[in-house]
Amino acid sequence: MNRISHLKFNDLAPDVELQSVEGKPLRLSALWQERVLVLAFTRHFGCPQCKEMMDQLVQFKPEMATRGLALAVVTQGTPESARAFCSERAPGVLCLADPAREAYKAYGLGRASLWQSVLSMRVMKSNQRLERERGWRPEFPPAGQDAMQMSGTFIIGSDGRIRLPYY
Repeated sequence: MNRISHLKFNDLAPDVELQSVEGKPLRLSALWQERVLVLAFTRHFGCPQCKEMMDQLVQFKPEMATRGLALAVVTQGTPESARAFCSERAPGVLCLADPAREAYKAYGLGRASLWQSVLSMRVMKSNQRLERERGWRPEFPPAGQDAMQMSGTFIIGSDGRIRLPYY
């Protein structure tokens, strides 16, 4: 089995070409050239923790902007499904489509084991809390999305170097 290696502080960020929700190609380097970039990868659209993450990113987007940070979210959806998900969950946030999960691989985001996802006590407790507080239950991912895909968040400097990798 191929082991995915994680990016570390000061590594060059992979400059992957993704699609906008309009289906237009966009290189990640275009996002970090002008400002420091917060690049967040979601799991799948039925993931309660991803919905919560999107809510938090939307909540803190104005503060990030005042501090000179750009924000982009990578989804494993198609441009059409990413547009629908992001218009509901993250209006005004730049969402990108990566249905082949090339950026996920480039950034070292692999697949979870059962112990990291379904059987994790932390995930179970989080699912219970989110169902109680928000009415969200884990859902099967839409067709083409991998329920075991891991998420992550990266801070990328305007020099294209990883400033903070979070796996």
